Amino acid sequence: MSRQRVQIIESADCGNSPKNAFVQTIAIALETGEADPESFAPTVTWDTSATDRIEGRTALIEALEARAMPTKVVIEHAISHGRAGTATGETIMANGHRRRFSHVLTFTNNKATTVATLKSFS
Repeated sequence: MSRQRVQIIESADCGNSPKNAFVQTIAIALETGEADPESFAPTVTWDTSATDRIEGRTALIEALEARAMPTKVVIEHAISHGRAGTATGETIMANGHRRRFSHVLTFTNNKATTVATLKSFS
């Protein structure tokens, strides 16, 4: 499927931190629906609300592909420490609807190369 181009405004937090940059990459993927499956552990879980959970890499990628494409994503902060990271920002849809988000990530290891769990708030 051909996806439209999304304007991405990146965080200033990522300049010298590959881990922060990875957190930002995951946040962009969650907001745009375009993700590298290898960024997620096979057993990844994604809590999208207090009662909804997506389990497994395949289910997560399918859920992302079904998301509506925004016109703009602004990443305000993308930070990490040890095996955890978080990104906050705003997504703007074609109809002008604006939605604030916060994604909290846990990595499979301290190198922060693969996501084990996600919790999203909007």
